[in-house]
Order: sequence, then structure tokens, then C-alpha cells
Amino acid sequence: MNIVAIIQARLGSTRLPKKVFADLAGKPLIWHVINRLKYSDRINNIVLATTNSCVDDELAYWATKEQVNLFRGSENNVLERFYLAAKHYSADIIVRITADDPFKDPAIIDKVIDKLLDENLDFAYNNNPPTFPEGLDTEVFTYNAIEKAYFHSKDDYEKEHVTQYFYRNSELFKQSNFENVNNISNLRWTIDTELDYEMTKQVYNVLYKNDCIFQTNDILRLLDERPEISRLNINVARSAMYK
Repeated sequence: MNIVAIIQARLGSTRLPKKVFADLAGKPLIWHVINRLKYSDRINNIVLATTNSCVDDELAYWATKEQVNLFRGSENNVLERFYLAAKHYSADIIVRITADDPFKDPAIIDKVIDKLLDENLDFAYNNNPPTFPEGLDTEVFTYNAIEKAYFHSKDDYEKEHVTQYFYRNSELFKQSNFENVNNISNLRWTIDTELDYEMTKQVYNVLYKNDCIFQTNDILRLLDERPEISRLNINVARSAMYK
């Protein structure tokens, strides 16, 4: 079974341009996102899916230089980009990853994958309702599910946000949420603004090591010791799902 993590990434961010190249401990954010996925016990393949826009040529060049699997597709129809990337890399199961999440936890990702497989689901996730910090979102779905969404979705919002067709048509897909033991969805662990970036840099400055990755409990312990780090981006506008 081929389980493929597909990372959606582009350089045209409005609030924090080129944030995927933002420096964290001497390496770009996108490098850390990919590196953290390599610690998953379930993922077989990692693909960077960016756009065909010339704006993203620099990102495509970086991926090629770093020997990262690359797929380029539609800028606005991200559902199509995912479907065609999954088809190109012969994915059976797809893990959707967004490139602005520097704390993605492979252990949590593996648990969501296991939930999908063990319960024979079409779609598994950990954010509806959310119990994990924003930025630890994990969505896993079958190739058959995204193929159905690709051929049947007519809505621009669904095409932009990939998995919205699944949520909006829940009767068509066997799906379930993986919940955390404790609800810590009040925490914000994604990068969309300078304040998010500053919070992330402080965590990386303390916890990052070259030969291993830090995980969710390591971050929670640090924030418990230094609560001022969490307060840095506490007032940044959050995704509607986390409000």
C-alpha cells in the first residue's frame, strides 16, 4: 500500500510572502516540514505539490535541488492539484499536509492513518471538531475518495480547500475524527504572520536538534515553562474551525 504525503505549498502568501523559505534554525520552513514527515512509520512517499505559476519556479527549483518529489498543477484548483499528484505518484492513501505548519507531529499523523485503515474509512482527520493545536491538523483519505471529489465537485470553495467536498457530503464518505485526550485546540502552532514566525523561532531555538525531532509533548513542556512564548501569537486571527 502506497501512503503518500502531499504537501501543498506556494510562494504567493499575502500576509507573509515566501514564508515557506523562512529561516528556522538555519534551514527553511519547508525543509523542516518535509524532514518531520520522514519520521512517520506509515508514510512511504513525500511529494511537494506547488503551482504552475512562474512565481513558484523558485520553490520547484529548490525541490529539485533537494531531491524532493515534485508535482506542479493548478494554482486555484488545489483539489485538482492533489488528485493529479496522487494519480501521478500512484497513491493508495493520501495525507494532506500544509506547508506553513512547522510542528507537524509524525506520531499523530500515524495515528490518523491507522484510524483510517483500521476502521476502513474513506476519510480520517483530527480537526472536526478540533482538539489539537491549530497547525497539527491531519487529514487522510483514500485515492478513491479524492477521485470522487475531483469528478463531482463543482464548487470553487471545495476546489480551493481540497477536503471540503468530504465534509459537505459526509453521507458519501465513511469518515471519523481522531480526538486528543485533552482539548488543546486553543493553541496556535502555524505560521501566517510575523508573530507566528517569532513564536516558532523561539520554540526552535530551544528544542531543535540536528539528529532528531521534537514532538508535541516537548513543545507543551516548553510552553508550560515559558508561557510568554504562547502569548506571542495568541491574538492572531484563527481559522474559523478553531474559533
